[in-house]
Amino acid sequence: MKLAIYQGPPIGGDIEAGFARLETQLCAAAMAGAKMAVFPELFLPGYNRPDLHQSLAQPFKGEWTQRFFELARKTGCGLTLGWAERDGDQVYNSATAVDGAGALLGHYRKIQLFGAMERASFEAGNSYTVFQFAGRKTALLICYDIEFPQHCRALADQGVSLVLVPTANPSNFEHVSATFVPARAAETGMTIAYANYCGAENNLSFAGKSVIAGPDAQALAAAGLGETLLVADLAVADAVAPGILSTQRNDFREVTT
Repeated sequence: MKLAIYQGPPIGGDIEAGFARLETQLCAAAMAGAKMAVFPELFLPGYNRPDLHQSLAQPFKGEWTQRFFELARKTGCGLTLGWAERDGDQVYNSATAVDGAGALLGHYRKIQLFGAMERASFEAGNSYTVFQFAGRKTALLICYDIEFPQHCRALADQGVSLVLVPTANPSNFEHVSATFVPARAAETGMTIAYANYCGAENNLSFAGKSVIAGPDAQALAAAGLGETLLVADLAVADAVAPGILSTQRNDFREVTT
């Protein structure tokens, strides 16, 4: 199964431009044979746009998600992306996954809010989202969530082998994609797709460096600093020799004193 991740600049709060870019990149991913494309965190309406989070947030299964379903059906490629979700008076930093037939796979609310801006804009989620996709038990996390080994371990304990991660990782935090994401993948025997922005938004520069890391901590595909669409065949991760995979989940010894 081929998986794509899109790394690009923020949309500048222009929702229609965002949907146009989604369609363009989904078409390209489908032409490359990808069954799913992962886009950055809060792709709609933008990450560093607290001025828009409250005013533009949409309900789950509202206009935006209906358009996600339509785009997936039209292009034949699934999509996973982050967006601002309104539920009554509360707003969440959310991600939705849709398959290539336009059917909902899973919806998730970010658990680990990062920094003052996120905590002011959003409520925290409190549950995992796990679903079957292309024969793989798959989960969603968002950005800072992936940096916590506890969350990855909890998902691995549920049998998850693939984690899709929209992110908005800023410059000077390149160690997340270079070290943390491969480490989480190796610790748990999972493949992790980490889709970041490049460029800048309201004086916040993004690190780029999106990556799909396999269970041996090696990159199946990795981006630089510019706009790109990465496509990787997950058969490469499936073919990793079992003897080189970490056994720490089974070998861990609890210390009580």
